[in-house]
Amino acid sequence: MNMSKYLVVGSLLVLAGCVTSTVDEMVFEEPTEALGDATVVILGRRHASDYETEPDFIACVAKHIHARDDTITVIPELDFMNNLYPWFEPRTAPLRPIDIERLMQVEPVRDKLIDMKTEYMVWIDGSTIRTEGAGSMTCGIGPGGAGCFGFGTWGNDANYEAIIWDFTDRQEVARMSTTVTGQSYMPAVVIPIPIIAPVQGTACDGLGDQLLKYFSIKY
Repeated sequence: MNMSKYLVVGSLLVLAGCVTSTVDEMVFEEPTEALGDATVVILGRRHASDYETEPDFIACVAKHIHARDDTITVIPELDFMNNLYPWFEPRTAPLRPIDIERLMQVEPVRDKLIDMKTEYMVWIDGSTIRTEGAGSMTCGIGPGGAGCFGFGTWGNDANYEAIIWDFTDRQEVARMSTTVTGQSYMPAVVIPIPIIAPVQGTACDGLGDQLLKYFSIKY
């Protein structure tokens, strides 16, 4: 089993807040051959009652992978779910690799999965949330015109985990996670200027790079 951990610290730039990113990886089974014409599908877990894994984050990770290695075919999440409705809705989606056996007993599902040449399923679970905020800002209209004065700050936390299933062998082969924290700022001297920490984008890049590393094996 290969385990690795990376820490990246970003600094406050002109239009970017401060970001700290950590990526963890556990690989149980390395790919033994290149994907070829087989496909990968990346899906978001949405079973929790207090959050859902954002569809735009799933799309971001898929685009990140394909943009950096166009030999990897990633099936869009919405296309996959529409083709296999309702078998991958939150109430019916498989929770364990062994549950794929149950799906393979349903002939239309089995035929569609085979037709799409699905080799790997990647389940991503997590969300980005806004945390503490501080500061104040006042806006008004005076003799010299309108303006705002003050300073505000707030935090954002992104936590995502990707679990890779080997569809053919019906087993979990790797887990990857990313945790990103960021601090955004809003100084205002007449005009408010947001300095946003790219928390979700950093999480997308970090998780996308780890998945890309796993799938981009060439022989």
